[in-house]
Amino acid sequence: MIKLIKEAFSGKPQDLTSGSIRRAVILLAIPMVLEMLWESLFAVVDVFFVAQIGVNAVATVGLTETVITLVYSISIGLSMAATAMVARRIGEKNPEAAAKVAGQALVLGVFVSVVLGALGFWYAADILRLMGGSEELIEEGVGYTQIIFATNVVIMLLFLLNAIFRGAGDAWLAMASLMIANILNIILDPLLIFGIGPFPELGVKGAAVATSIGRGCGVLFQLIILFRGIGLVKVGIRHLAIDLGIIKRMVNISIGGISQWLIGSASWIFMMRIVAIFGEAVVAGYTISIRVIIFTILPAWGVSNAAATLVGQNLGAQKPERAEKSVWVTAFYNVVFLAFVGVGLFLFAPIIIGFFTDETEVIHAAVTSLRIFSLGYLFFAYGMVISAAFNGAGDTRTPTMINFICFWLLEIPLAYLLAVNMGWGPSGVYWSVAISQGVLAILAIYLFRKGKWKHTTV
Repeated sequence: MIKLIKEAFSGKPQDLTSGSIRRAVILLAIPMVLEMLWESLFAVVDVFFVAQIGVNAVATVGLTETVITLVYSISIGLSMAATAMVARRIGEKNPEAAAKVAGQALVLGVFVSVVLGALGFWYAADILRLMGGSEELIEEGVGYTQIIFATNVVIMLLFLLNAIFRGAGDAWLAMASLMIANILNIILDPLLIFGIGPFPELGVKGAAVATSIGRGCGVLFQLIILFRGIGLVKVGIRHLAIDLGIIKRMVNISIGGISQWLIGSASWIFMMRIVAIFGEAVVAGYTISIRVIIFTILPAWGVSNAAATLVGQNLGAQKPERAEKSVWVTAFYNVVFLAFVGVGLFLFAPIIIGFFTDETEVIHAAVTSLRIFSLGYLFFAYGMVISAAFNGAGDTRTPTMINFICFWLLEIPLAYLLAVNMGWGPSGVYWSVAISQGVLAILAIYLFRKGKWKHTTV
């Protein structure tokens, strides 16, 4: 195992279309899990330091992050297309075509992020007001929201470039870029929030500045790696010349991916809006619990990303049965991981939340949320791996349909019914999430077994 771990970080090109499937899964999953652990640290570190400011500061971060997930949705949608197309070209043993795809992804990502950044910056106060924030909260937190939107290009590129690395099988590069970004964020957060030493005291805005600087340095590292060709994909200036054919294919795949995540993100906006009915202390507790959940779920997404890469490369190598078997092996590892995590969260929720706040009402809301969510972790495990497999094949429409059914037709109405009409309060929102994830996993497994994804062209 030690030898395998060293190999996972060696940077040596790996043929993922032959040999042991378990070995291929582990080679990809180890750096991908660590990549997602680093990504999840952004959420936990920010909310830890911001919680020292007050309830309004935490609520500001929660409301902003709920809306900024729309940016994440577009970033991830484009990333799905990049991963699927790069993986397919690498599986076909065509690195030049993979580099062309990477170049077009960069051009498209920058254009989209500039448009989103301008809109979010100018309408930051209206966004917080629409989400139910009080005028006091808006006055205190609008700067945070403006900075996050204005610098969303680093969010976009961090997702997109790591998707390119993952599609090529260079998972260790994606992990390294997030490690750099997070170390800087951890160092800068307290310095800029509290004004330690020569640094200005920026309050909640300091968290936004620290995060943006950290992500920006991570992106710089990615670009140096990509253009120098240290990994399997080397991008040159010629690959940035607009190729409408590739962009069109990328957009077609991305539409499904973007829609998929917009559906999920928009559902979280509605869920946050329902939670806001019960007061800002509940919003703060919900925000803290979600950050903890993200911290535990994102490593599982790392395992799922391994399935996406293996599916894409094996379909490119004309090995659909190997692609399918890779998914079931990956799902097994994910179930084992999240089972342990779910039990730990349920048992130690009060201790975990106690690290973030000592407000009694906030703790109660966060612990309740965390325990109910943890009951659905086994369903999370299967649902995320199967969805990633569809996306890795370039079939982004199937998980989009599943998300629409489970989130819009089931989760949102059920949350309002349980929380408001039936008087369950915030717990009704939390139960609706756990139930909808169970239905999602069942639907995903059923459609995956039908096998239509094996014939997707990218």
